[in-house]
Amino acid sequence: MGIPLDYAIRNLGRSPTRLLLSLVGSTLVVLLVLAAGGFVRGMDRSLTLRGGQGNVMLFGAGSEESVERSEISPAVPSLVAANVPGIRTRLGVPYVSPEVHMQTTVQRTPDDETNRQVLVRGVTPTAWLVHSGSRVAEGRAPEAGRDEIVVGRLAYRRLGMRPDELTIGSQLWFDDRFWTVVGIFEFPGSVTESEIWCPLTDLQIAARRDNLSCVVATIDGEDGFDDADAFAKQRLDLELVAQREQTYYAKLAGFFAPVRAMVWATAVLIASGGLLGGLNTMYAAFASRVREVGALQAMGFSRRTIVKSLVQESVLAAMAGTVLALLIGITLLDGVTVQFSMGAFGLAIDGSVVLLGVAAGLAVGLLGAVPPAVRCLRLPITDALKS
Repeated sequence: MGIPLDYAIRNLGRSPTRLLLSLVGSTLVVLLVLAAGGFVRGMDRSLTLRGGQGNVMLFGAGSEESVERSEISPAVPSLVAANVPGIRTRLGVPYVSPEVHMQTTVQRTPDDETNRQVLVRGVTPTAWLVHSGSRVAEGRAPEAGRDEIVVGRLAYRRLGMRPDELTIGSQLWFDDRFWTVVGIFEFPGSVTESEIWCPLTDLQIAARRDNLSCVVATIDGEDGFDDADAFAKQRLDLELVAQREQTYYAKLAGFFAPVRAMVWATAVLIASGGLLGGLNTMYAAFASRVREVGALQAMGFSRRTIVKSLVQESVLAAMAGTVLALLIGITLLDGVTVQFSMGAFGLAIDGSVVLLGVAAGLAVGLLGAVPPAVRCLRLPITDALKS
């Protein structure tokens, strides 16, 4: 004979304080798991999406760990377009993007003391073709010779500004001059959205350099990378290294593996604390119901049936907290911008993170009920009825 589910549901309302503590405990645990999962997923997604399909980077030999240190000849783009087969074209324009990557101090004004290091990328119009997914969302692309820039959608975060402080028409100071923002670009899910892009020639003039950091080319076909790699190895005079763009950013993502591990470890430790807190709450709640449990046993309900009913009660309370945590997490945490050394990215509360949160809430319900329920059932029925 089983105990009806209604019994567990009605018991939830018998002690509002106990129910509130259970809800708060499970909500906090699940929220913490969502925050940790969203952080890791957001970072992984931003570094994964940054590498385009079919894109090959050619940069200076010895600069595999950081393209900012790379210096290559300005003749490389034309040589790559002419000698590497399979490069994608549109209306006769090859998908070959010469670029200068430079970490520099960007300020609001020359005397601004809150300067920050931001990646400024000098590009040509072909960059919008090669980096598929990037587009000017507001305003227009910058024109050469006018000290104009476009800023990523999350650049304000990198610069420590409010969103309304970095709009079209505002100005930033770097490399001894003001640059006017003429557009906002987006590259959803990529840390590139924290960068500043400007015309290649303008950045070369400002930085007093005539070489390039890298060339990014989009090549069709399975053998595209092999052809680019062969070109780099044959032209020893250019001192080039070819690497898939996704491979380059995967290596950078590997650099942050200890950070992700630390985030998960912190989340597990704090969640364990929350779980122990919930365990104590359930322990105290069930301890006061020893007589009730004894009465159920005297009525003929088996211990397994009673444990099942108590677990149902605990899981119902925990899942109510889980639903509340999911609503808060999806509403308030999803997309929250996080700044790190390479730029900024948004927390990603996607399907896998939601499932992880549900699993955490279920674990709180199960682990919080079974141990105290078993302890209550250890007492003989006569002792339980006398308590």
